[in-house]
Amino acid sequence: MLSYPQYLEAAAAARRANGVTNVHNHLEVVLPPEDYRDDAMLTTAANNALATFDTTPEGVEATAKNGCITLTGTVKSQSQRATAESAVTTLIGVRNIEDKIELVFDVDPADVNGLVQKALDDHKVSADNSRVVVNASGNTVTLIGNVTTKAQRDAVVGAAWLGHGVMAVIDEIEVTG
Repeated sequence: MLSYPQYLEAAAAARRANGVTNVHNHLEVVLPPEDYRDDAMLTTAANNALATFDTTPEGVEATAKNGCITLTGTVKSQSQRATAESAVTTLIGVRNIEDKIELVFDVDPADVNGLVQKALDDHKVSADNSRVVVNASGNTVTLIGNVTTKAQRDAVVGAAWLGHGVMAVIDEIEVTG
């Protein structure tokens, strides 16, 4: 009989062996009859375990089917994802964990604002009244304002794309020069 933590440890031990570049773990967790939990019971236990971990973000949920726990939701870091997985790893009745948690990054408006301001400063022209406001929502940055040249606009838009977590840039900048 093999528990889920033992299953994970076997794969970790194989990865540590010299010369190993990839591990395909084909071991199967077989629960003794006293460790079996029905789907509803294991789902409840998993969600309770997630709720007791202070570092598990809200919105991460677990469902169970035949001893396989599926984790869903969104987190902002890989460590939050790992925390959610570790919260349910040692539960009695777990045969496998399928992690379907999405990793999402929110844009840091101060980061993007600094990048945009540097781009404006680097491409400043005489009598420049350029002004760009950065609005961030989730992974989207909206740039609003005016610049003197197309080169300034291109630099500002390019700088916004460099921000951590930026997945979309909406350019509402007017070129006035």
